[in-house]
Amino acid sequence: MLDRDNFCRIAPFGAYVFFMLLEDVLLTWGWDAHDLRALYAVKIAVVIGLLWWMRGAYRELRWPTEISVGTWFVAVVAGIVVFVAWINLTADWMVMGDSVGFDPRDEDEINWLLVGARLIGAALVVPVMEELFWRSFLMRWIEHPKYLALNPAQVGLKAFFITAILFAIAHSLWFAGFFAGIVYNLLYMRSGTLWSPILAHATTNAMLGIWIITTGNWGFW
Repeated sequence: MLDRDNFCRIAPFGAYVFFMLLEDVLLTWGWDAHDLRALYAVKIAVVIGLLWWMRGAYRELRWPTEISVGTWFVAVVAGIVVFVAWINLTADWMVMGDSVGFDPRDEDEINWLLVGARLIGAALVVPVMEELFWRSFLMRWIEHPKYLALNPAQVGLKAFFITAILFAIAHSLWFAGFFAGIVYNLLYMRSGTLWSPILAHATTNAMLGIWIITTGNWGFW
């Protein structure tokens, strides 16, 4: 049975995936990707709403009282490393499927409202939603059903690699996703606070977004 703790960590992620599947279905039915760009803002708004509604259940998001500056530094550096890996691990065998991308241009003019929504979603919302699901819930739940009482450092190799592999499969750049999954898993296990992989994930996504806008590599979105 899906109890409240599990539901609160699965629901925001599930809503995000639902909108991804909805977009795929609409594209299959002949919709143009250009006309579906605003769907991303709707998706992020729904995820924010769910996270806010269920915020009281997220004990792992309570701000840590004792954590070193070094922990934050390592998280930021790790996020930068994952970003560099993400834009370079792009060989054909490292890519799964086709990515439609997210092109915010209207007749070669960038729609900054769309860009803003994408950046806010990628850098501020997605890291919280995904780390709650992948690291706090799934990785610990695989290790033990009573995962909320489990210290992240107690996660074994089985749960560690299953989570990293599933995280990889969830991304078209699966090899980069596998690398990112390993890094974020390690950060959570070593620091003991979910804010460490959240910060690293946010750093990766923010830098990726800035790089995409600067270089025009919209396919990475």
